[in-house]
Amino acid sequence: MATNKVKQIHSFGQSIWLDFIDREIISSGKLKKLIDEEGIRGVTSNPAIFEKAITSSSDYDADITELAKTTESNEEIFFGLAVSDIQKATALFDGVYNEGVVGEDGYVSLEVSPFLALDTEKTAKQAVELWQKVDRKNVMIKIPGTKPGLEAIRQSIAKGININVTLLFGLPRYKEVTDAYISGLEDHLAAGHSISHISSVASFFLSRIDVLVDPLLDEKGLGDLKGEVAIASAKKAYEIYKKVFSGERWEKLAAKGAKPQRLLWASTSSKNPAFKDTKYVEALIGPDTVDTVPWETVIAFADHGVAANTLEQGLDKATETLERLKAAGIDLDALTQQLEDEGIEKFNKPFEKLLQAIEDQKNKK
Repeated sequence: MATNKVKQIHSFGQSIWLDFIDREIISSGKLKKLIDEEGIRGVTSNPAIFEKAITSSSDYDADITELAKTTESNEEIFFGLAVSDIQKATALFDGVYNEGVVGEDGYVSLEVSPFLALDTEKTAKQAVELWQKVDRKNVMIKIPGTKPGLEAIRQSIAKGININVTLLFGLPRYKEVTDAYISGLEDHLAAGHSISHISSVASFFLSRIDVLVDPLLDEKGLGDLKGEVAIASAKKAYEIYKKVFSGERWEKLAAKGAKPQRLLWASTSSKNPAFKDTKYVEALIGPDTVDTVPWETVIAFADHGVAANTLEQGLDKATETLERLKAAGIDLDALTQQLEDEGIEKFNKPFEKLLQAIEDQKNKK
């Protein structure tokens, strides 16, 4: 990783966050090196990432044994482990958080339990609990952008909590998420609080869209659109972003120091070996956005990625792509709802495995 191609992305107004965390990357100095040398400006985590971290090393064993002495619930033990990691990571990003516009970057994300994805009340309650436990200004609590999650997002923003909205696949839901954010800011302001410290991102998932849609394209005579639907959706989401975060309603909040809820591109590793491994990163570089990428994609981009201001290129083509899908009878809204449902399940399974691993560790003699 001799070059600074990842840093070049930031010159176009996009922040690269690492979609990975474990104790080794923090304690070994690797994460600090990625911040200093590659310009990594934040970290995201999810249940699958923590499951891999905790089950693939012995780094957590002693803490599990210790926490088990005072904590019966395996989920509480997990969050005890995770909060410790998140706190250590946020400390490494203090410099980024305080650089330039304070609070623009330098965030580390921790997700509420995936078991709560369809429960508004419990999600909102756990968001507060995790926010208070981590107790760092540069943490973001991740809440899934499900229908029940919308009100939990609004309530959390209204309490002054930084929120990373996750599992977004479709444009109608994304629009609802922006409204939940703005409404939450308005609620917080109306209660007499400052809103300038609140930060949020909306995580729009990419490659999973193409994995689901691409097999449908050939039978509809749309083979030329393979690998293009997710990117087209993302470009249309950015159009929504620009429209929502301008105009009278937003300007009133901006005058009080509100930050726009940036779009974050997630699921950016290429799942199809026929695609370039940096395809999704290269196609969506643009101002006021975040891209969260796995470590192997960071390395790939540093080696052979191309940094250019691409996000607003080909908007007409993006519109045409989605129109062609619709004309062919492919219901993208139904498919993105399917992806949301599957996304919840994809986080539930590793979380169950993680809790079982904690149980097994507790029972070791």
